[in-house]
Amino acid sequence: MVGLVGRGIQKSRSPAMHETEGAARGLRYIYRLFDTEITQVATPPLEQIIRATEICGYAGLNVTYPYKVEIIEHLDKLSDAAAAVGAVNTVVFRDGKRWGHNTDLWGFAESFRQNMANAKRENALLIGAGGAGAAVAHALVDCGVGTVWITDIDPDKAQALVAQVCVTHGIDKAKIATDVEAAAALADGLVNATPVGMATLPGTPIAACLLQKDMWVADIVYFPLETELLKAARAKGCMTFPGSGMAVFQAVRAFELFTGIRADAKRMEATFNAFDD
Repeated sequence: MVGLVGRGIQKSRSPAMHETEGAARGLRYIYRLFDTEITQVATPPLEQIIRATEICGYAGLNVTYPYKVEIIEHLDKLSDAAAAVGAVNTVVFRDGKRWGHNTDLWGFAESFRQNMANAKRENALLIGAGGAGAAVAHALVDCGVGTVWITDIDPDKAQALVAQVCVTHGIDKAKIATDVEAAAALADGLVNATPVGMATLPGTPIAACLLQKDMWVADIVYFPLETELLKAARAKGCMTFPGSGMAVFQAVRAFELFTGIRADAKRMEATFNAFDD
């Protein structure tokens, strides 16, 4: 038994991906949603959800918006990736300990490597410095981006992520994008790591007029699969890749952490794609 804790997660494809892969591996694999948006009474504290699943014998939890940073204070150990990013999206209960991991970093990096192998990557603009944005920032550097320019509606959060990336990867690997228009003009590509573009939060994180035809554009949102940002980017002639890649590959790594069994990425991708957008 595993689960996903988050807010507004009823349309998540994680249960199907995990349960289908589990069945293919001969496991009786149950994946539950703990959606704090639809609780019948007052929203239970995060610690209470963690403790309840732990007592009930769950192997672990996936974690999504808005709990990827908050959950850290409730954990015993962090993986190197989770510690570097400062956010957790997978918790494994093992040996009486709560182990925090970040599979978003590898998930985005693997998707980038498969979709943007020949893309120019001297500068990239990252919109959003939350838990997912932090994973994307580190993944971009790991994939060879020279400088990641970071912007967020909370300037302090953006500045903190810039400092974190520079400490981990070296000075000038990340910079604050105080002028988004100028950063977009400089960028070889951009990534939306905010919830803007979701079915429940339509729109684009930056003005479509800032997109240039020779840039690549990525989105971590996968519902809908073609966000307004990606639609506008395609219209401009940009190379694009959707949030499905990160969603699938982070699940591949999480499945392995929960079960100790390597997942079939192609099968999990097929399950993901079986959904109507």
